[in-house]
Amino acid sequence: MAQPKRAVVIGGGIGGLTAATALHQRGLEVTVLERAPSLEPVGAAISLAPNSLRALDVIGLGDEIRDLAAWQGDGGLRTPSGRWLSRTDPGAVAERFGGPLVLLHRATLVTSLAAGLPPGAIRTGVTAAVTDPGAADRPATVRTPDGELEADLVVAADGVRSAVRETLFPDHPGAAYSGFTTWRVVIPVPGAEFASHETWGRGRIWGSHPLKDGRVYAYAAALAPAGERAPDERAELLRRYGDWHQPVPAILAAARPEDVLRHDVHHLAEPLPAFHRGRVALVGDAAHAMPPTLGQGGNQAVEDAIVLAHHCADLPAYSTARLPRTTAIARQAVKVARLNLMTSRAGIAVRDALVAAVSKAGPGLVLRGFDGIADWRPPQPPYASVVSDPGTR
Repeated sequence: MAQPKRAVVIGGGIGGLTAATALHQRGLEVTVLERAPSLEPVGAAISLAPNSLRALDVIGLGDEIRDLAAWQGDGGLRTPSGRWLSRTDPGAVAERFGGPLVLLHRATLVTSLAAGLPPGAIRTGVTAAVTDPGAADRPATVRTPDGELEADLVVAADGVRSAVRETLFPDHPGAAYSGFTTWRVVIPVPGAEFASHETWGRGRIWGSHPLKDGRVYAYAAALAPAGERAPDERAELLRRYGDWHQPVPAILAAARPEDVLRHDVHHLAEPLPAFHRGRVALVGDAAHAMPPTLGQGGNQAVEDAIVLAHHCADLPAYSTARLPRTTAIARQAVKVARLNLMTSRAGIAVRDALVAAVSKAGPGLVLRGFDGIADWRPPQPPYASVVSDPGTR
């Protein structure tokens, strides 16, 4: 396939906007079609690891995001009583993986990505469908309410329930329920001072992390039947987590019912045969939706986008580069979900003892699980400087 000149991106989330920005910088005319009325994402934060920050360096945004984000400092893993099972060392993370772990609101990242596109490139409130994936001798076709668009490249970044994926691979079973549901809040918590933590209970987890703007990002996950909902999700969180260690009760006390978002978790249990067909390429959750237990879903979407821009004239090479990596990471995320949401009391006791023992042996053993993930580097050189020492911020 010749070097594409025009690209249509379906989906204005993190993966879609990263792809649009990267393709625009390669000289393509880019149109982003987002079905929501605005780009304002659902209120939650995203953790970016060194691998995705290096990917953002390629499009000149890495240092900007590092500056806007909260760098993850001392923290670790706890039990519901508050006992520390392991402590994190930000210096060890930076040394091992070549950069920090940072946290910021998704809206901040989306705003920065969108700012890199020319005026008029993003169209919101537009539903889009691929009617022809195209081939070497013809462009792909995308249908919108205003008519059809032809493109040398279509990027499908339309999420876990991707309609484009279903069009390209109609025999694939699609997303499966992962067995657990999640809650998220981003709120101010006056007077709250705490170290970032994730806490593992019996079939439940909770995480609390301060953001740079002074607000707190908290998330919870629990085993639950698919589709189950409570009349008042804040009250449901109080029932499940109200007796856990601080700052969990303080965060719940500061939250209002309308602050709490709840979503069931779905993933692609069966990998796709490829991440492309014809002139259409899938990125992010559309390609490899995974549980959030490694914090890599958004990170992998950013990686996808940068690698796709690199291989935009050779989509089979894109599939070859991305499918094995994301499949392995998705499988690891499923295994971690089983570990931190286990319900056997005996198993939990063994798990916690092992985590504590590994932590005492040194940070290197704790971080080893992210070898091959957080140390990834993009196929093209970065355009921006990379600050890896938290002490030099």
